[in-house]
Amino acid sequence: MPSHKLAKISSDIARVISEILFEEAKDEILKTITITGCRVSRDLSYAKVYFTSLSNLDRKILVKEVNEASSFIRGELAERIDLRHTPILEFVYDESIEYANNIENIIKEIKEK
Repeated sequence: MPSHKLAKISSDIARVISEILFEEAKDEILKTITITGCRVSRDLSYAKVYFTSLSNLDRKILVKEVNEASSFIRGELAERIDLRHTPILEFVYDESIEYANNIENIIKEIKEK
């Protein structure tokens, strides 16, 4: 399958999951989550969904909560997106934003010196 088609499906899945979390989630923890990206396997059977949150909760708690809700999210995703088989979702905490903030703070400290 061409990579541009996989990229389109990945971005569609990320967008729809964001909408589901915003509109349908009853748990306040899930409402604090922001989807940052998605990677789908070549056979579309598996999707790794990257997320971050601005809440002060521990990462492990966030990952546990969102993975417990993955079956609900997958069911909603199946209704909203036109795929033959809805991929199995695995949610992974995205550390890239924190990493970028750390680098930015280091650069700021260097400029001040």
